[in-house]
Amino acid sequence: MSLWFSDPLILPGIIILITIVLWATSALPEYLTALLFFAAAMVAKIAPAEVIFSGFASSAFWLVFSGFVLGIAIRKTGLADRVARALSARLTDSWLHMVGSVVLLSYALAFVMPSNMGRIALLMPIVAAMAKRASIGEGTRAWFGLALAVGFGTFQLSATILPANVPNLVMSGAAEGSYGLHLNYLPYLMLHTPVLGLLKGLALVGLICWLFPGNPSPPKQIESPGPMSTEEKRLTWLLVVVLGLWVTESWHGIAPAWIGLIAACITLLPRVGFISGEEFASGVNVRTCFYVAGILALATTVTHIGLGALVGESLMAIIPLDASRPFTSFAALTGITSLLNFIVTANGVPALYTTFAESFSQATGFPLLSVIMIQVLGYSTPLLPYMASPIVVAMGLGKVPAKEGIKLCLALAAVTFLILLPLDYGWFRLLDKL
Repeated sequence: MSLWFSDPLILPGIIILITIVLWATSALPEYLTALLFFAAAMVAKIAPAEVIFSGFASSAFWLVFSGFVLGIAIRKTGLADRVARALSARLTDSWLHMVGSVVLLSYALAFVMPSNMGRIALLMPIVAAMAKRASIGEGTRAWFGLALAVGFGTFQLSATILPANVPNLVMSGAAEGSYGLHLNYLPYLMLHTPVLGLLKGLALVGLICWLFPGNPSPPKQIESPGPMSTEEKRLTWLLVVVLGLWVTESWHGIAPAWIGLIAACITLLPRVGFISGEEFASGVNVRTCFYVAGILALATTVTHIGLGALVGESLMAIIPLDASRPFTSFAALTGITSLLNFIVTANGVPALYTTFAESFSQATGFPLLSVIMIQVLGYSTPLLPYMASPIVVAMGLGKVPAKEGIKLCLALAAVTFLILLPLDYGWFRLLDKL
């Protein structure tokens, strides 16, 4: 590398930049871009193999994998259709009602289930069955809207609930490790829910109804669901156990990914499980799994080689932070997190941003804890789908084209930064956080 470039970060930077551009433009299939990143990074030796392939060791990767397996089982046994039948009788009388219900369900589930990927795995087959019963075909714009409602509702709105997604946990750990600050559940909820939960949820529903219009046809006759089959009962009990273990993670200490993986193994066991080898081979979306592994690996690699810290320091030198202009500083800090999102994606932003929080606090005059909290608005509002792996997974499960996800990302980001950001600033001021 030193023979080609005098700066050891130039070649890694080029590889990372090309990868990001290919994902952002969808010039190549997302999984192929991920594979090219793995190949180029290994050939150029920009980081050790365990760093470059760290995405495959990540709990998020295995939650995605187990989510696909459980989703196949939920559909095959008829459990998804049974739940969808119960919901479709009440939630499909209008498109606004249907989209709003899916977003609300995605948000409400975050209060009891800590894993974004787990929630998407449970919701997607149910929403797909509900859409089918409302005469919304797969591959239509209305279906894309429902799939994106699950992905965006699950990731973006859950950022207001402290234990409900990975970036929040990374931020909490970084704040405690770096500054001894312990984030509490209720104050965190109170600070973020009114604007980034409720108002953003309403904006999301409105944008989906506008960009992805639909005309659901509720079933004219509500058939009796009939008794549950033995397979449905067995799978229900398995899901109840999985959900219970996910919710009680703080008691037993087993990560949701490994709980999901065990459940996936059970569903694949001969004579005990629910899925045959052929169904597993055809149902698991390996393309999305590789894409997620690539996103996670890129973020880890950027941090490992020091490129993230270099970008962060450069941003701090050019972004206007002024104690006499609090709103400008608030917007600038949000802008920093948005720019970092391009490089390290949402999971990596808190680890990097939080390390600079004390410098940001001194430059702006904001309390340190408030500076740390401001980043939530930025990392929970991705400008492109690849920045948030749960959105990528929902798009993969729903077979949503990249351009449709980008369209909603940009529209919701515009509403967030132009309308919700000033409201969020006002809410921070009202609570005396700035």
